[in-house]
Amino acid sequence: MSLALTLACLWVLASAITAMLPMRFQYVPGVALLILALPLAVFVGLSHGWIWVAIALFAIASMYRNPLRYFWNRLAGRVE
Repeated sequence: MSLALTLACLWVLASAITAMLPMRFQYVPGVALLILALPLAVFVGLSHGWIWVAIALFAIASMYRNPLRYFWNRLAGRVE
């Protein structure tokens, strides 16, 4: 397995472990993993092609759908 896919698998495991933490302990590692997700997706894309970027972005959006929705609404000025 390539380095890019190995790092992507480790990212998924780290995200799953972070999700199992109590909510008050999820923020710092969750934001760090969310920030690392895009460079990791680019690295996977450079190594394996655009279809794998789409798969990686789908996985990121699936795992981080609520924080991404919050940030999108905040950027759009619709924060409750």
